Amino acid sequence: MLRIAVQAKGRLYEETMTMLTESSIKIESSKRTLLVQAKNFPVEVLYLRDDDIPQAVASGIADVGVVGENEFVEKGEDADVIKRLDFSKCRLSLAIPKAVDYKGVEWFNGKKIATSYPEILKDFLKKNNIDAEIHVITGSVEIAPGIGLADCIFDIVSSGGTLVSNNLKEVEVVMKSEALMIGNKNLSDDKRAILNELLFRFDSYKNAEGKKYIILNIPNDKIDDVRKLLPGMKAPTVTPLAAEGWSSMHSVIEEKTFWDIISQLKALGAEGILVVPIEKMIL
Repeated sequence: MLRIAVQAKGRLYEETMTMLTESSIKIESSKRTLLVQAKNFPVEVLYLRDDDIPQAVASGIADVGVVGENEFVEKGEDADVIKRLDFSKCRLSLAIPKAVDYKGVEWFNGKKIATSYPEILKDFLKKNNIDAEIHVITGSVEIAPGIGLADCIFDIVSSGGTLVSNNLKEVEVVMKSEALMIGNKNLSDDKRAILNELLFRFDSYKNAEGKKYIILNIPNDKIDDVRKLLPGMKAPTVTPLAAEGWSSMHSVIEEKTFWDIISQLKALGAEGILVVPIEKMIL
């Protein structure tokens, strides 16, 4: 049995549970239960606070965990980074009042900075020879300048909307962050085998994101032109139709380029275009 630590609530929780669900791992969610076993896979989920996950994994309370890179770096626990998961992306930034005329990092000399990430901030200030006071708080860091608690803040930024609503502006990005899969350094061979299967399922789900399966009919003399538009994973599948001079072509297309490519396909004479969602993709 592999025990995986997951944030108990919030965006990271939601995206992690979606990834487990899309990997066909059935977990019954329960707000009152801290440890839940999957019904169809040798995994149990331990729900923790995000900032407790690095220590839980490093100490062996959990075998692996999904945690924000910001929390992992801040805590400095001795665990392995197994995989970058490409979701819950954000950044840790310094932000100051909008009215301030910012000229560079030297502005922070002598200032009081409110943050929930003092270790990452200390490292940044040291590297830039900045002498500033760090005021550690939890919760709503962004209100600190407005109530006179600090001159500026160092906090997580996603869309930037919270900064705008508190009359702040982002001036220095210190680090970028995303969800990480971290693991205990002493996993047994059996647990590593379960982990490898879990990661294989995650990959098949992530590979399919943003992609569509496209099927179309095309005149034979336009096949080479269409192949340039639809390269597929290796090459498109081409099958002769009963109608002479025509073939059916199957391929994979990026959703973000879908409408541009459809217009070009129609110009080449493509007909009967069918686009289907892809649930999983194994490369």
